[in-house]
Parts: sequence; structure tokens; C-alpha cells
Amino acid sequence: MFDLGWGELLLIGIVALIVVGPKDLPGLFRSIGQFVGKAKGMAREFSRAMDQAATDAGVKDVQNTIKAATNPVGTAMDGVKDAARSLTSFDPDSETGKLSAEREDAKKKIQAKTARVTAERLQREAQEALAKAEAAEAALADKPAAPAASTPKDAE
Repeated sequence: MFDLGWGELLLIGIVALIVVGPKDLPGLFRSIGQFVGKAKGMAREFSRAMDQAATDAGVKDVQNTIKAATNPVGTAMDGVKDAARSLTSFDPDSETGKLSAEREDAKKKIQAKTARVTAERLQREAQEALAKAEAAEAALADKPAAPAASTPKDAE
């Protein structure tokens, strides 16, 4: 719309300083800022109203159809992006969330049963090891003690 560079803005500022004067320049800039803000607000409101009217008239649907016809690869990529967005947005209250909760319950049951079976196996192995140790101890107690072998220092 307006193509103003830094040079043009500097020239406008110098002219405004000379014409208006340094005393009233801040008030002028404030008024200009308020006017520009109001103009932008009106432009934004007009743009929203035009978009709403186009949506109500169905122009967006026609535009999407034409876009799909002229650029099928882009439309396919838009479909892929939409699918990716739907995969990344997870709703735990949906059926998938219920299924996930059921799987979590099954996982906990499996872990509990595995822990119980492991504890029983370890207890059984400990009892077997204790029984073997007692049997070995009993076997040693039944044998008579063997004489101690003499060492060369004892012979001297």
C-alpha cells in the first residue's frame, strides 16, 4: 500500500518538527498513533465481516474445490497433515482411552501374578537349598573324623 522507507520517514519527521514545533510534536504523534490504531481496527473488522460473508455464501467450499483440482499433491499433503494432527491429539475419554485403561488393568494383573509366581519359586528354591544343606550336614556328622595329615614341620 504505502511504500515508505527509512529515508522518507526521516524526511517526514524533520518536516513535522519544523512545521509543528518541538513542543507540540509528542501530542501530534500520539494523535497519529490513535488514528492509525482506529484505522487498523476498522480494517480488521471489515476483513472479518468479508470472511464471514464468504463463508456464509459458500465461497470457501468453492475455493477449496478449485485448489484441490489445481494442486492435487498439495491437497493430498493437507489430508496427511490433518491425519497426523488427529493422531497426535489424544482424548483419554474416547474409546481408545477406555481400551488403554483396560490394557493398564491387565498389565497390573499380569505383573502381580508374575511377582507372586516368582516369589513362590524363590521360596521353593530356598527350601530345596536348605534341605540339601541339612542333608550334607547330616552326612558329615555321620562320618567319623579323618586323622589329620602330618606336615613336614610336625615330623621334625
